[in-house]
Amino acid sequence: QVQLVESGGGLVQAGGSLRLSCAASGRTFSAYGMGWFRQAPGKEREFVAAITWNGGSTDYVDSVKGRFTISRDNAKNTVYLQMNSLKPEDTAVYYCAARLARDARYYASRAYDYWGQGTQVTVSS
Repeated sequence: QVQLVESGGGLVQAGGSLRLSCAASGRTFSAYGMGWFRQAPGKEREFVAAITWNGGSTDYVDSVKGRFTISRDNAKNTVYLQMNSLKPEDTAVYYCAARLARDARYYASRAYDYWGQGTQVTVSS
């Protein structure tokens, strides 16, 4: 059992920045690959970013490449999503997720074992 709690969401103007945090507890954090997903109203949940168990590899959806950075600090049991140059289309509820599998399906919601409750990010124009 892993518990995930997101924080750091809020309201920002276009071009601004936010850093989301996901604090994990309940199991060895370093064993899990981590991902961030988002869901906008009326949209399917979308893969945003993922990071391997040791932080050695990351990947992003094309729409956020160059703007978002996922990172992790295993000593603090925390994963981060630094979001820069935010756009109104980034508005969504952002979810942190954890997975034990090390296959290539990190981009799929169903590949993740645990989920946080989400944090709202709203980008105004």
